[in-house]
Amino acid sequence: MAQGGRDGFTSTFGALLATLGSAVGLGNIWKFPSLTGSNGGAGFLAVYLAATILVGLPVMIAETMLGRAARADAVTSFDRLAPKGQWWWKGIGWMGFAAALLIMAFYSEVAGWVYAYIFKSVTGEISTVDPKVAAVVFGKLVADPTSSLIWQWVVLGVTGVIIAFGVSKGIEAVARRLMPLLFVLLLVLCVRSLSLSGAWQGLAFLFNPDFAKITPAVVLTALGLAFFKLSLGMGTMLTYGSYFRDDQNIPATAARVMLADLSVSLLAGIAIFPAVFAFGFEPAAGPSLVFMTIPAVFTSMPGGVVFMTVFFVLTAIASVGAILSLLEVPVAILSQRYRMNRKLAALTTIAIIAVMGCPAALSQGAMANVKLFGFNPFDLFDFLSSNVLLPLGGILICLFVGWVVGLAGPERRLSVDGSLANRVTIRTVFFLIRYVAPVAIAIVLLNGLKLF
Repeated sequence: MAQGGRDGFTSTFGALLATLGSAVGLGNIWKFPSLTGSNGGAGFLAVYLAATILVGLPVMIAETMLGRAARADAVTSFDRLAPKGQWWWKGIGWMGFAAALLIMAFYSEVAGWVYAYIFKSVTGEISTVDPKVAAVVFGKLVADPTSSLIWQWVVLGVTGVIIAFGVSKGIEAVARRLMPLLFVLLLVLCVRSLSLSGAWQGLAFLFNPDFAKITPAVVLTALGLAFFKLSLGMGTMLTYGSYFRDDQNIPATAARVMLADLSVSLLAGIAIFPAVFAFGFEPAAGPSLVFMTIPAVFTSMPGGVVFMTVFFVLTAIASVGAILSLLEVPVAILSQRYRMNRKLAALTTIAIIAVMGCPAALSQGAMANVKLFGFNPFDLFDFLSSNVLLPLGGILICLFVGWVVGLAGPERRLSVDGSLANRVTIRTVFFLIRYVAPVAIAIVLLNGLKLF
């Protein structure tokens, strides 16, 4: 339903699926399994769950609340909500704008690899039981400038068309179709993976924690992942919150998104780790797990080509919702703050990302030797967004809500003017926002900057 003449989500369920689509992305299928595998399995999962509840969920609630209260884009929201004369708070919105563009510059390239692997799965090009052979195929893909750029542009073209249709007819309509399909495909892969001999070893790795493996580095990694996976600090939750209905129960919606996002991550782990152990592969393969180890794992099982294709299709689906939420941040700022036609705003955003994305796409090939501060363009964009802008934005949101806005406003807004009996929940969230989350995120920031 439009709010004050603005496009918006048409229902509570639509808002839930769209927000879930933002949270569920390549982080669930690519980053979560690789980090879980390389950080000891179940122990890492336990720390990640605690970090999500104590840090990720409160920040998501606060960010979404700000968006609905302001009914505006990520920059204008702070113009409307900040005390008179404190113009600097809108810098949080501009940081989100910059973070969204930087993330899309490299994230669209990773999504392009996934799109390419759908076709490579169908043609049998990656049907090999040797991860080293799969590594050669992957190396050729990322080193080829033409393929890298074309697949990145395909991703931008597909998502750009969707975002141009708006919130209800674009983002929400796509989320309603793709999120249920994502769960169905994941369940199919889980059933197949669990049917393999020796699958129990993968389940033990994922669910039987060895607390001796929980080191300070594991805790910091889990904190960072919890923050990144819920799309926090980049303006997406604030922007999506501005499209929520007035009667939307934000704490309940955020909790459902968190639980559904966790479910997708666990299903991805169940789909991957039993198969990895069943065929004797290395769970600590890190980022290469999806593109090098997974093809070998699926090729080793009967009907592997089919299940491998299904895996990369669902991974591509997972990327769409996250990309749409990232695109919506700059598109909303251009179309709402600067009154640009939405289709033109979408085209402008896509063009900017295509230009920024070229160095990232060529980082493994033609620009492999180009370094800035010791990083190639791909890694630099990742570092600036994930290690600087996102945690800094998260800290500032916590300070703004906890110490500038105060409890009265959030209590009224999150209870929908007292119609929801959630006072204890709101006060708990406020305590975490004020005292726990900013400290935890500050530690992540310092660690990311190699200062801690």
